[in-house]
Amino acid sequence: MDDKYKQLFESLIDTLIQQDGSDLHLAAGRTPALRVNGELIFLLNHPELTSEDMQGILKAILSPAHYERYVADNELDFSYNYQGSIRLRGNAFVQQGKQGIALRLIPHVRSLEELHLPSILGDFARKRQGFFLVVGPVGQGKSSTMASMVSLINQERPAHVLTIEDPIEYVYESGKSIIDQREVGIDTKGFEHALKSAFREDVNVILIGEMRTPETISTAVTAAETGHLVLSTLHTNNASQTIDRIIDSFPAAQQEQIRVQLASSLLGIFSQRLVPRIAGGRVPVYELLINNNAVANLIREGRTHEIDMVIETGFEQGMVDMNRSLVELVRQGEITPETAFSYSLNPKNLERLM
Repeated sequence: MDDKYKQLFESLIDTLIQQDGSDLHLAAGRTPALRVNGELIFLLNHPELTSEDMQGILKAILSPAHYERYVADNELDFSYNYQGSIRLRGNAFVQQGKQGIALRLIPHVRSLEELHLPSILGDFARKRQGFFLVVGPVGQGKSSTMASMVSLINQERPAHVLTIEDPIEYVYESGKSIIDQREVGIDTKGFEHALKSAFREDVNVILIGEMRTPETISTAVTAAETGHLVLSTLHTNNASQTIDRIIDSFPAAQQEQIRVQLASSLLGIFSQRLVPRIAGGRVPVYELLINNNAVANLIREGRTHEIDMVIETGFEQGMVDMNRSLVELVRQGEITPETAFSYSLNPKNLERLM
């Protein structure tokens, strides 16, 4: 019986790949749906999935231990390896008593150039210590960006790289570097446990899939201060909001200390979105904050609201303003002006630049 449901599931993955989609949505009581170029498309020629289908699929693709966790918690993050070379990140959940699965196709690790990302990200990947964040809403390419930075390290220098993820997404083959990958819930109890253990593992580079708690953030900042390059993500909209989110996650009595630590250890913050291209597909638009003396002072003094202006005027230092990134794509004929305005966080400023 498991084979029947595994074949059903993998036929849907084949459809996702053929349609060049990014996500697959399955739930009892509705037809499967794909996300292609950011838009949901329902497979209307496919019969609705039943509760029996969903339970069969889950039992076919999850290990017995993972299935037990799903039943106990009504939700589970997991990964799925298809044909030995294709990986998907999944979340199984329950909604209104019905089982659902959302899956994200993880593409092969691509270079910064292939991802249309600025080469300056390579400079951050080459740093020996410090804290670098890639931020943005869900589904905007953050994991792909971090994977390309890890891949560059792996190609260029002998380093011990540790990734802590929930679940593991990209799988790396060691090149010049040693790359160890630990999955939360399988290889380690949690992000904080794995981070503390990293201090005793002779690690040079730490990739943290997501910083979810003040304890994880605090340990990550300490790691960046003590000779490690730390890469991580947050679901925030821009650099200034990211700094506020980090500071505000701590009790008031600890906020001054974390400001000082962050001001000294932060390398930069890269905020990105994927926007629809005129020619089809999506292309990244981004903001880059580089921590210099002026930025560090603003962080220490709690004047993060002034950081947006520093980015706007910091072009010569290598900073990139989101609106300038949008304007450049319009000038290159990659996106329409309407798209630029719909994705701008400051349309009035964008209008002036146009």
